[in-house]
Amino acid sequence: MKKIAKLLLNSIPRPLLIRLSIWARPVIYLLFKGNKFTDPIDGKSYRKFLPYGYGKQRENALSPGTLSLERHRQMWLYLQNETDFFSKNYKVLHIAPEQEFLRKFRKMKNLDYTSADLSSPIVDVKANILDLPFADESFDVVFCNHVLEHIEDDAKAMGELYRVMKKDGWGIFQVPMKNMLEKTYEDFTINDPKERQKHFGQYDHVRWYGMDYFDRLRKAGFEVEANFYSQRFSKEEMKRFGLNENEILPVVKKR
Repeated sequence: MKKIAKLLLNSIPRPLLIRLSIWARPVIYLLFKGNKFTDPIDGKSYRKFLPYGYGKQRENALSPGTLSLERHRQMWLYLQNETDFFSKNYKVLHIAPEQEFLRKFRKMKNLDYTSADLSSPIVDVKANILDLPFADESFDVVFCNHVLEHIEDDAKAMGELYRVMKKDGWGIFQVPMKNMLEKTYEDFTINDPKERQKHFGQYDHVRWYGMDYFDRLRKAGFEVEANFYSQRFSKEEMKRFGLNENEILPVVKKR
C-alpha cells in the first residue's frame, strides 16, 4: 500500500489528485472508514491516514477524504477554535488556494471570498503575487500558504500581501520550514529541477526557510506570531487528528 501511495503521489500532480478524490470520496470513505483517525475538516473518521512525502514518507499524513495534510488540519483547527472566521463577515483573499479550503470557503455566507493564482484554472482572479491587481487595504484576511518558497523576490511578494491587507487585518502564511535552520537557505543559481529537489525538497522550490522567515515578514511590516498550535492538543489528540507537533503556523497581523 505504501509503495502504491508513493508511486501515485510522485507521478500525479496534487491538484489532480484532489480533483479525482472529489468524485471518488464515497468509495474512499468506505475503504478507509474507521474510528482511529479523525479529519477535522470533513468531520469523518478513518481507520488510517495515508503516508505522504516526495522523499521519505510521513506515516498517517494524508487524509483519505479531503487529501489534507498535517498543516491543513492544524490551520483548520486554529481557525475553528481561535478565531471568528466561520461567523464574522470578512473580505478574504486566498492566494493559490488549497482546493478543499476553496470548496468550503466559497460556500460560507459570511465571507466575501476571492481566490487568486497565476495559472490555476479554478480561481476567481488570475494574479501575480508580485503585482496583485487589488487596491490598497482591500482585505480583512489573507491566506498565502506554500507559495513564497516558489518566489525569488519573496520580499516584494510579502510587501504586496501587506499592501492589500486592511489595517487590523490578519492572515496565515505557511511555508516549508526547517526549524533547525536559523538562516534561510537559498541559491538562485540552482535551476535544474533535480538539483532543486535535492537542495530544497521540491523541484520548483527556490529555498528552505529557516527561523529568520519571521524576520522577513516583520521587515515587510507585519506583526508575526510563530504559533506551534498543534502542541496545544494532547498527544492522543495530535495522533487522532494527524498533526505534526513541529509544524509552525505563521499568523500575521497588520496594525
